Amino acid sequence: MTIYLDHNATTPPLPEVVDAVVSCLEDDWANPSSVHRSGVAARRRVELARESVAHLLGCRPRDLLFCSGGTEAANLALHGSMAAQPSKPAIATSLLEHSAVRDTARRLEKQGTPVHWIKHQSDGMVDLAAFESLLEEHASSLALVSVMWVNNETGLIQPIEKIGRLCREHGVRFHTDAVQAVGRMPVDCASIDVDLLSFAAHKFHGPKGAGGMFVSRGTRLEPQMIGGSQERDRRGGTENVPALVGMGVAAAAASEWLEGDGAVAAGRLRDDFETGVRAGRPDLVINGSTTPRLWTTSSLGFPRLAAEGLLLLLSERGIHASAGAACASGSLEPSPVLLAMGIPEFVAHGSVRFSISRATTRREIDEAVVQVIEVANLLAKDLPGA
Repeated sequence: MTIYLDHNATTPPLPEVVDAVVSCLEDDWANPSSVHRSGVAARRRVELARESVAHLLGCRPRDLLFCSGGTEAANLALHGSMAAQPSKPAIATSLLEHSAVRDTARRLEKQGTPVHWIKHQSDGMVDLAAFESLLEEHASSLALVSVMWVNNETGLIQPIEKIGRLCREHGVRFHTDAVQAVGRMPVDCASIDVDLLSFAAHKFHGPKGAGGMFVSRGTRLEPQMIGGSQERDRRGGTENVPALVGMGVAAAAASEWLEGDGAVAAGRLRDDFETGVRAGRPDLVINGSTTPRLWTTSSLGFPRLAAEGLLLLLSERGIHASAGAACASGSLEPSPVLLAMGIPEFVAHGSVRFSISRATTRREIDEAVVQVIEVANLLAKDLPGA
């Protein structure tokens, strides 16, 4: 039995998403920029997908920029904002960001861009008082503030509404990486002060290779993909019609799911998983447990154990999880996000991320609890003094 608990890395595409992608590959495979009937048919499907995603995000279809996924969108937010505002040479972001933002900021910093690293409290929440002081001092030079809505490693939910309001009051452009939020919690771009919001289809049961960004009215971006007038001259390149159509189908399904009480039931599964593991491992540390967290994520720290050993043994037993971000899970180093939160290295080094989706079942959670406890106990026997 395979129990997949790595849904923050990617989610399985819905059957109806697969069907939509296949139908595009077989039938509507024409270039949507072409004016003949085949091209018009492909364009129609792309625009229907845009409407579905806009409904999920609470915005106008014309405010959506489609691209290849969350990483490209985040890079465009940073680079495109700086290029569009040459009189504002600096940016502000956090060490708790996904590497798509954090490492981009570090590269810009090495190239001479002033980067202000936003202070956060010991639990990982943005220090709003310090953030407001930062804005009061540097607003005139800031091309962009970028703060992740839901952390991909801990599920921590930042107060995006308050952060966005402060940015708006100081006239600073605000981007949020909402890759872990969209399709999993209500998102209404019309009701929050956000200028740019990035997302990826494969986080809400859509295909990989599709994602995009909400771009508020009047927000200029300098395109980084040059070579065509697609996406209203903001992102060149022939559209990936099958992936975008699949994203539209996934967005419609997510909108319907969010209208029910599925998130409440999923939250119970996450809580029961943590309670069950802690019953067998009293020394367990639940990273970020004192902060608001999305129902998807459990970052469990097993003091003095090694995440790599836990993951290997769990995988042999059919339990698939990860050590922090999937794009860094091959690293032997503790998660920089956990370390930045002040979590001791001996806990961070033994931290494993378990993440669920609306496809996760009670049976899977119950079996995972048993296997996680057994594996942790097995490894703990080899510790000095055990």
